[in-house]
Amino acid sequence: MDPNKNKNSGRGGRNDRNWQGIGRLVLWALVLALIFSVGGTYMRQSMNQSQQVEINYSEFMDLVEEGNVTSVELDASNGLLLVTPKEGFTYTDEEGTVHKGEYQLYTTQLVSNDVLIPYLTEHGVECEEPYTPPISPVVAFLVTYILPFALIMLMFSLVMRFMAKKGGGGFGGIGSVGKANAKVYMEKKTGVTFRDVAGQDEAKESLVEIIDFLHNPGKYTEIGAKLPKGALLVGPPGTGKTLLAKAVAGEANVPFFSISGSGFVEMFVGVGASRVRDLFQEAAKVAPCIIFIDEIDAIGKTRDTRFGGNDEREQTLNQLLAEMDGFDPSKGIIVLAATNRPEVLDKALLRPGRFDRRIIIDRPNLAGRLATLEVHTRNIRLAEDVNLRKIALATAGCVGADLANLVNEAALRAVRLGRKAVNQNDLLAAFELVIAGSEKKGSVLTEFEKKLVAYHEVGHAMVAYKQKNTEPVQKITIVPHTQGSLGYTLLVPEEDKTELRTREELMARIAVSMGGRAAEEVVLHTMTNGASQDIQDATAVARNMVVLYGMSDEFGMMGLASQRNQYLDGGYGMDCAQDTAAAVDKAVHEILDSCYKQAVEIITECREDMDKVVAYLLEKETITGAEMVAILEGRDPALADVTPEDRERQGIEAPARHISMVSQKIEAPAEIPEASGEAQTPPVSDASAPDSGTGEEGSAPPPSDP
Repeated sequence: MDPNKNKNSGRGGRNDRNWQGIGRLVLWALVLALIFSVGGTYMRQSMNQSQQVEINYSEFMDLVEEGNVTSVELDASNGLLLVTPKEGFTYTDEEGTVHKGEYQLYTTQLVSNDVLIPYLTEHGVECEEPYTPPISPVVAFLVTYILPFALIMLMFSLVMRFMAKKGGGGFGGIGSVGKANAKVYMEKKTGVTFRDVAGQDEAKESLVEIIDFLHNPGKYTEIGAKLPKGALLVGPPGTGKTLLAKAVAGEANVPFFSISGSGFVEMFVGVGASRVRDLFQEAAKVAPCIIFIDEIDAIGKTRDTRFGGNDEREQTLNQLLAEMDGFDPSKGIIVLAATNRPEVLDKALLRPGRFDRRIIIDRPNLAGRLATLEVHTRNIRLAEDVNLRKIALATAGCVGADLANLVNEAALRAVRLGRKAVNQNDLLAAFELVIAGSEKKGSVLTEFEKKLVAYHEVGHAMVAYKQKNTEPVQKITIVPHTQGSLGYTLLVPEEDKTELRTREELMARIAVSMGGRAAEEVVLHTMTNGASQDIQDATAVARNMVVLYGMSDEFGMMGLASQRNQYLDGGYGMDCAQDTAAAVDKAVHEILDSCYKQAVEIITECREDMDKVVAYLLEKETITGAEMVAILEGRDPALADVTPEDRERQGIEAPARHISMVSQKIEAPAEIPEASGEAQTPPVSDASAPDSGTGEEGSAPPPSDP
């Protein structure tokens, strides 16, 4: 099939629809003009009748004879005698209605003027027959029908122009709702380029190639390469999909159409499809160009035929599929789309030939977070003590939007405290503010509550300190925060890790989450609701181990669930029978029970050390991981955060070197690896991760036994 034929037929169809719209508009104007003309005539007659009273000829003669008539007008065309009574005269008709004020009597009696005029003259009544020039039938028709029609057409035209300025022009629908309202960016009007996007090098590389194809198509077509029709940007919220698309607009130097998926759908059936047609028609006029559809899942969801499948959204999707198949890729039209729900998109939309590339915009790694922080602090005045790498380490799992918010909160805090530059403490405090809320400085806790929270948090820290495969303790606090936690324990990795986790690391993470409840029972012989978030986190990890990771003894390598909403909440749906689901609950309970027993064992063995740390924590309310290690090793915690240069100058011994392992030597697969302690820089960054009892207990390289 000839694609040009389809294009021409499409244009012809649109022209036919435009003429149909104009014809309907003219018809409505004619109907309204006729209604106005007939209505006006009827209203005039009604008004005249309300001011006139009909009398018979004999009564008229009596009134003339009695001197109650001032003048008489002869209306020969209608055969009427219009009588103007004397001022102050009151007439009562046959029905008993009294007429006074401004009114007029009339009679339909036809009398010869030769008799009537002398009679009226005799009694002193003025009599006249006004001259009415004849009106041309053409003029009468124009005034009666054409003039109202022209006025109505003018009114419609003004309304249409006003609505066209607000939401697009044309006669495609009521108020031109069928007009696509895409924003058009030219060259660098967005103010964003690839220089403003960090941490997404792979995505930028793919998009740079597409932009180069638009600018230099010759070097690709020489070897037969075709321009990709579309690219789908997929990733969690806040990772910078829309920002990356705007950067493409800044780099491309070609027209860039930007519209949201929800912008196609209206309450009128067929409007979405009309807007899709209009968008691609406008793009074809200025090709080469780029079309960006944000949140495409609003119109691109899988089609469902259970209820007939003829709704507005499905028609819009069908039109989008047809347009992406219909345009010529050699003209240089590229469609970019963004979504965080790729699993709900229609398969026909994702196939090659429509969206040829899927570009993943994932959470940045350590290098990406560091580069993102450097971008967001480019216009921020920083103090000399700022170490962005430590902030990047503390913000594992954060996306670009989180980091931008963190930097902005740090700048606001610096201004609030009267400083001219942002220092390291501002950034760390901003991290706490973003994820844990601000401190509740006016909170009042009893001595028992304060002691219970302290043992709970130290329980987390002690289990993390005494285990391998955990991250080092960075901060412990018992200061309540606005997001509900009465305290938290922060674990921060010393080096960046991938998402790969071993079974031992996951078990250690569960045990650290159980440390708070274990301390409550072992030390204070009670339990509180402060461990609710810890229990939820531990249960989620254990359930993932059973149903997704194949790490249970009972089920082994068996997938019992399928992940859904990968880039949103990360939830999954069970793909097993009810009996199997009950067995899954049992396997999850066994993992949790095993980790809890391990946490209780550690707390029991370290009871004396915990008492020392708790006493110091109750005094200071917030301590660092280095201070905790100093207490456990019998050193002065006040000297724990002294810099290495100060320690060397003052002769102070080096801090603990075995809070956790930085690396582990693997000699051979058949041998058991031996852990060797390595020097570790004492943690100095304070940041937080909120929950009711602890912070984010992730996993890190295995530590050596303390």
